[in-house]
Amino acid sequence: MATYLFSSESVGEGHPDKICDQVSDAVLDAILADDPDARVACECLATTGMIVVAGEITTSTYIDLPELVRNVIRDIGYTKAEYRFDADSCAIINVINKQSPDIALGVDSGGAGDQGIMFGYACTETDAFMPAPIMLAHAIVRRLAYIRKQEPERMPYLRPDAKCQVTLEYSDSSEILGVRTVVISTQHEPNVSRAQIEQDIREHVIPYAIPDFLLDERTQYHINPTGKFVIGGPHGDTGLTGRKIIVDTYGGRAPHGGGAFSGKDPTKVDRSGAYVARYLAKNIVAAGLARECTVQLGYAIGVPEPVSLMVTMNGTGVVPSEEIERWIRENIDLTPGGIIRRFDLQRPIYRQTAVYGHFGRSEFPWEQLDLVPALQMRFGIARATNGTPVQVRLVGQRTV
Repeated sequence: MATYLFSSESVGEGHPDKICDQVSDAVLDAILADDPDARVACECLATTGMIVVAGEITTSTYIDLPELVRNVIRDIGYTKAEYRFDADSCAIINVINKQSPDIALGVDSGGAGDQGIMFGYACTETDAFMPAPIMLAHAIVRRLAYIRKQEPERMPYLRPDAKCQVTLEYSDSSEILGVRTVVISTQHEPNVSRAQIEQDIREHVIPYAIPDFLLDERTQYHINPTGKFVIGGPHGDTGLTGRKIIVDTYGGRAPHGGGAFSGKDPTKVDRSGAYVARYLAKNIVAAGLARECTVQLGYAIGVPEPVSLMVTMNGTGVVPSEEIERWIRENIDLTPGGIIRRFDLQRPIYRQTAVYGHFGRSEFPWEQLDLVPALQMRFGIARATNGTPVQVRLVGQRTV
């Protein structure tokens, strides 16, 4: 039997790029809480002892930017001066300007905030209709954060920065055969051995993040493979908003349009267009019309309706793609305003998206399956799904 390997990575909330994503989205949330019609494009750069907050923002409200940024950094866990980047002492540089009035002309009239292409994806590999490698990687780094914040007695030496990569083996019919490699790098205090870290991760992290049936004697573990990870966070590596877009989406299993999400209000179709594309793909798969689905949307700046819509089911569909595309065009409002209304996007829900992925989490409105009955009524209840999906739980408890 022919097989292949596929890997996806995730990073923890203390990763320097993810610090920037969370600050950008915290700024967006703070503004939307008081000014839902604000235009926000917030970018951050973090390095040793400082964070720069930049972008284009037009709003009628005021936020205490330094206090907001410090609270995010504190919540992540950078609270000690020895980290060389901490909430109380880091410099916060504000270089925010207003949104270009030229762009506002198109957005205020209901058009897209920029040209661009967006992708949404879904498959039957997991109960969240997401690829298994990225969901397992998210589960591991989220478990590390849970231990660090909620059960520190298990691994009292953990520091905020962390990365993970999971490799799965598939059959040529895309059946998951098992986890072949787990790579985890977690920042730690200097007085702990690598052997202790590996032992604790095998005991307190892996069993809570990866189902037992996916692990066997062929699974390889690389825990802190350099041997030491004391220097981390922005002191170890500069962070930037929008530099982890594959972590944010599907772990490389689906195309990405190129635009980042964090720090952008929902008139920016980089964000809202990707959300509705995921919504459509997930509902198509959940309705049983395909085992795998990719949706692409294209927009022109200032133009409300998308200039293109493509649905592809990668040979797993039971209904012609063009029929589904026609149904979407006739029934779903894909203008920026329509997407915003469908998901109620002009509210402060974004900081929680900035770590552990924007998709596959039931708390987000674009993950709802309310189109399934209509799709099944139109196309019939199909049987495109196969196998038992992997269940991945992104909380502190054991995976079931």
